[in-house]
Amino acid sequence: MRIIDKKDFIEFVNLLITKDARTVVGVKAKGDKFIYDELASADELRLDFDVTVLSPKKYFMPPTETLLEYDLSSDFKVMSVNEVTPLIIIGIHPYDLIALQQMETVFRDTYPDANHLLKLERSILIGTNMQNVSPHSFAASMGTATTRYGYDLMLTDIGDSYYVELGSDRGEELLERYARVSMPDESHKKRFEAVINGIVGKFQKKLNFPADELPAILAKTYDSDLWANKAEKCLSCGSCNLVCPTCYCFDVQDVTELNLRKGERIRTWDGCLLEDFAKVATGENFREDRASRYRHRFMRKGKFLHERFGFIACVGCGRCASGCLPDIADPVEVYNTLKEEVL
Repeated sequence: MRIIDKKDFIEFVNLLITKDARTVVGVKAKGDKFIYDELASADELRLDFDVTVLSPKKYFMPPTETLLEYDLSSDFKVMSVNEVTPLIIIGIHPYDLIALQQMETVFRDTYPDANHLLKLERSILIGTNMQNVSPHSFAASMGTATTRYGYDLMLTDIGDSYYVELGSDRGEELLERYARVSMPDESHKKRFEAVINGIVGKFQKKLNFPADELPAILAKTYDSDLWANKAEKCLSCGSCNLVCPTCYCFDVQDVTELNLRKGERIRTWDGCLLEDFAKVATGENFREDRASRYRHRFMRKGKFLHERFGFIACVGCGRCASGCLPDIADPVEVYNTLKEEVL
């Protein structure tokens, strides 16, 4: 544990921006929203945000990414592509850190994805415990309001300074190189514990049951009328997929130049709520109605991935609820309603 005064923290961030070879990314205000973006100065950094529009997943699984390039002009040549920009990301809430850990598990399973894993390996993650909470978030119910892993450094605002938890040797080396820090005393520790203990009480939304009951509830409500009733309003826009920190479905396309000599294979984000997501080569769509797509998303988050990996792939960030125009994507409302059905 370390203590860094807030004025020294500003200097620390500015030194990272000007002296470190890695690109420094942080949370910035954009109108009344918050986004991750490259920092030009510590003055741009906001650690009092409630939630960002997109999670830091976008840096490790970009919305559009070239996987390989090929040359057909003479001998057939294929070159793997992995464009890696080493990053220092400042200001990641615990639920997003846990989501990144889940995605690392997914991309290591069966067929390791070097494009994702190398980007993650070469980045430093600096988390921050929540000062403000999104009205849509229910991270406390999912056990993701705080975390003790998944970061290189974790910041907690304790008034005139930050309480810094060391999560890795790389994080400690970063402090030693660029920051003026001190060891915490009993006063610092008490303030830190008070902040941590107070985080759970900030959440307005919550599940009416323990989260570990969710897979069983979904198994019993597969044929519930809720799916069709909710899906009547669904726009099939995929916004809930695109803002989710644990959605990782993608489409792959080969794009050949007009001269038919060179081209590239591109990976782009995809989403199970989109109408063409389940369409196969023959034109058959095995999930063509909105109700089946709507149900699939919740089943996948709360049951299918739990069966495969052992975790519920919803971290309670609330982005899907805030991004849904017809207001049908709120997991708390859906899950609590399903719980009542099985009582």
